This record gives sequence, structure tokens and C-alpha cells, in this order.
Amino acid sequence: MIPIQTDTTLTWSQHLSRALTSLPELIQQLALPDDMLTEGLAAQAAFKLLVPRPYLSRIEVGNPQDPLLLQILPSAMEMQAVPGYTTDPLAEAEHNPQKAIVHKYKRRLLVIAAGSCAVNCRYCFRRHFPYGENQLAQSEWQSVIDYLVAHPEVNEVIFSGGDPLMMKDALLADKVRKLEALPQIKRIRIHSRLPVVIPQRVCEEMLSWITSSRLDIVMVWHINHANEVDEEVILAATKLKQAGVTLLNQGVLLKGINDTVEAQVALSEAVFKAGLLPYYMFTLDPVEGAAHFDISIEQAQRLMGKVAAELPGYLVPRLAKEIPGKDAKTVFAPLTD
Repeated sequence: MIPIQTDTTLTWSQHLSRALTSLPELIQQLALPDDMLTEGLAAQAAFKLLVPRPYLSRIEVGNPQDPLLLQILPSAMEMQAVPGYTTDPLAEAEHNPQKAIVHKYKRRLLVIAAGSCAVNCRYCFRRHFPYGENQLAQSEWQSVIDYLVAHPEVNEVIFSGGDPLMMKDALLADKVRKLEALPQIKRIRIHSRLPVVIPQRVCEEMLSWITSSRLDIVMVWHINHANEVDEEVILAATKLKQAGVTLLNQGVLLKGINDTVEAQVALSEAVFKAGLLPYYMFTLDPVEGAAHFDISIEQAQRLMGKVAAELPGYLVPRLAKEIPGKDAKTVFAPLTD
């Protein structure tokens, strides 16, 4: 079947405004079975469908099991109540000392810099997060600076969300300049999926504030499958690397999507070719609505043991889980038979 085409001349904000939000349109454009529409309506009402067309163009038309489709397609399985899967799987509410700040680890501080994303991933651990209570107006950014001054041990600020790159570059640059004025701050880390789903997000305005900053800029992208990496994604990564950005990738182990040796090996090879170093492979956070994506820790360890036998060490991401109350992420050793 003919793949869906995307207009590469559009700006990232134009792509964002044209993102697909209609389940019937998704079913029609991808030539999917009609019953996938009725099965997904309740899930779409609970957590809306949102997928940019550059990402949509990488999904195989007519394939209801496409690994990219399954990450964004509302499913009836999301509506099943499963014990142990909650709306706050990482207990972030316990580490939310003031608006927009999550402070779980000693030397780094996470700031909820945006309350929306360019794509709604069905397994998102923050799909129930109270963004409305954690949105900072531009005039409120000083509260973050004040918190950092009161916590001089913090030397790294993490922009998260939602997706922090949903902010316009003028606003991002202003926030970065304020952080640069604090001698304690060494690094800014940005966790984003936007350059993956809309590669045009890496634009001249972004590169300008990055190259003028005294801070080390680290971007952690979120790529789960090799099919997410196309030439436009590689070009975006190349521009950032040339600007001096450290690029890492973290993914989530997802049942039926990337839980095979072949998928994991292809993913590591693809992200490394694009210029990113495989960093973490997380087990699923037990968020309500995503239990059908989960696999056990032991299954994950055995899978990564087989992956380690196929790849050099620097291409094997660390298998990890964020456990509430721990001082750091828990890393699990691969298991071999």
C-alpha cells in the first residue's frame, strides 16, 4: 500500500497544528479494520488521540500490528482496571514541593516546563498527571530560581513535561539565560519526544540559544522502535550534535512492540546511526491504562541478556526501573541462560 506522505516544508508549529486527533480519520488513512474504531472510542475519550503527520507517515498502511501504530492507537484494553496500576505510579505527588517542581534526587531538579506533548503515547506514565496545577506562567519562573538558590547542591536542571520543547524558543532561551546566571548550575537536560515525532522542531532558533549557552546541554530523546528513525530524524540529530549537544536515547520495554531481541538490536543500531547513545531501557511504569504493555522484570532481564550477546557494550542500554522512595533509578543486570 502507498505510505502516507508528509510535507517537509512546514515548520514544526505548522505540523503541530495539523496533528491528527480523530480516531475515524486515523482508521481511514491507515486502512485499518473498522472494528478498531469502535474498540478505541472509550479510550480516546479518556485520553485523546494525538499524532503528528511526520510520525504518521512512518506507520505501515494496512498493518494493525505496526509497532508505531500500537504506541498511539487508543485501545479498549486501556479501560480495564488492573490491580497495582495507578494514576501516580512514581509517587511524584510526594516530591512536588512547589508548583512545577519535582525534586526526588539530591543534585538534580526536574521542572515541569510544559503541560502538553506533540504526541500522546498510550503508555505515558504521566497520562494522569495534574498539569493544570503545575503550569508556570512566565512571570512565575522566578519561583524556580528562588528554589534553586535555596538548594545550592542542585547543579543540573531537567526540563520535562509534557514535552518541554513545546515551548517556543524565545521562552526557552529566556529560561536558560536565567539558569545561566546561577553559578551552581552546570547542565540542562531536556527530555523530549518532539524531534522524533516532528524533526522540524530542531530549527535555527533552537540552535541559536543552544550554541550561545555556557551550560552543557543534554537531550534525552525517547525512541522505542527502529522504525521511528528516518532520514529527517537523523538530520535533526546531526544538527544538534554539530551544535555540541549530548544526545542520549531512552526507551520503554513494551509488549508486542519492542520486546524481542531483533527489535532491541535494531533499535540500538538505529539510534546510534542517528548519533544518539542508547542510555536506558525502562520497564513500564505501572500507570493506569497501560497494563497491557507490561512484561515482568525477569522477562526483561532475560531479553536484555540475549541483546547483550548480540551487541557491543556501548550499544546495550541499561535496563532500569524508577521505584518510588529510592535515591536513584534501580538498574537490573541482564540474565543469561
